[in-house]
Amino acid sequence: MRRLFIDGTLTEYMIIEGDDARHLLYAMRVKPGQRIVVADKKGIIAETEIIKCEAQRVFLHLLHKLSDQKNESDIEIVLVQCLPKGDKMDYIVQKAAELGVNKIIPVMSCNCVVRYDLEKREKRQQKWQKIAEEASKQCGRGSVPQIAAITDLSTCLDMAEGYNACICYENEKHMSLNEYLKNHDGMNYMLFIGPEGGFTLDEAAQCKIRGINSISLGNRILRTETAALAAVTIVQYEKGDLGNQAQQK
Repeated sequence: MRRLFIDGTLTEYMIIEGDDARHLLYAMRVKPGQRIVVADKKGIIAETEIIKCEAQRVFLHLLHKLSDQKNESDIEIVLVQCLPKGDKMDYIVQKAAELGVNKIIPVMSCNCVVRYDLEKREKRQQKWQKIAEEASKQCGRGSVPQIAAITDLSTCLDMAEGYNACICYENEKHMSLNEYLKNHDGMNYMLFIGPEGGFTLDEAAQCKIRGINSISLGNRILRTETAALAAVTIVQYEKGDLGNQAQQK
C-alpha cells in the first residue's frame, strides 16, 4: 500500500497537494475508494481512503490509526558523513534512511574532493532530502530522516554534546565499534565517517580533544559508503531494532 508523509498532524480529512498529488494522480492513477497509508510529523501512521481526486489535489478520509505498527527504532542515530565523490552520497542517504538513521549531516573535511558553492549546496541538500523521503516511503518508515545543510567538521563537532559520539578511523588499532557499544549505554549515537582519503591526523586529534572516541570497523580499510552503512548497521543491531523483530512480537 502506498505510503505518504504529511507536514502536519493527522486529521479526519486531509488534502494531498504538490509532487505527492501529481505522483498519485498521474503515475499511480489512483481513484476514489483506494486506500493509502499516511504518516505525520510525529510518526503516527494511519490508513486512509481516497474520497475525491482533482487536477492537482487528492482528498483523503482517515479510516483508522495503525497504532500497532512500530517502524522506528528506539535509538537515535545521527550520521555525520564527509562528502564523497560522484553520486555516492545519494546511495548513502538512501540506504541510511532504510536502516533507520534519524539525521544525516553532510560535512566538508580536509580530504573531501568535491567543493560546492552555496547554490549547489542548497540543491544537493534538497536532492538528498527527496531521496531520504522516497526511501522512507519504500521501506515503510514512520518518519523521514532530516538532511542537514552542508557544514564543516569543526562546526559539526559542536553538535556532538549529549551523544555517544565516535569517529570511524582507519588508524585506530585498539577499540572496535562493537567494544565501544558494549561499554556505552544510551539512546543517542553520532557516527563520524570520513571521505575518500579518511580523516587527517589533525581532524582525528580535534575529535579526541572534544571527547569523541576513535573506533575501528575492522582490519580492512572500507570505502566511505561501505563504512557508513556498516557502522549504522552495527549500532542498530547492537542497540536498536535490527534483527529483533521476532523478539518484539
